[in-house]
Amino acid sequence: MDDDSRQPKIGQIVEILKGRDTGKLAVILSVVDERFVLIADGDKRKFDQPKKKNLLHLKLYDRISSEVASSLSETGRVTNGKLRYAVQSVLNEQNGAHEKGD
Repeated sequence: MDDDSRQPKIGQIVEILKGRDTGKLAVILSVVDERFVLIADGDKRKFDQPKKKNLLHLKLYDRISSEVASSLSETGRVTNGKLRYAVQSVLNEQNGAHEKGD
């Protein structure tokens, strides 16, 4: 791979590029190895049933949810509500940016 920007981080927001959930946002829960991560969105894909995804099928955002990252590092768990909130806050930001652009 290239530089550090492609390195996935726990709590990072990603957009799914391939598969059934194409176009949806999710949060990285853990890094399996250099190719795979576990993701969940707290809604369709709960914390207890994360999806294993190839990094090539994900678009990594610069945004990292500090609530999700700190919760996972402290307790090893995160609530589905926090996952939904992290995804929703990015969606709200994107919608706000589109409205300002018009």
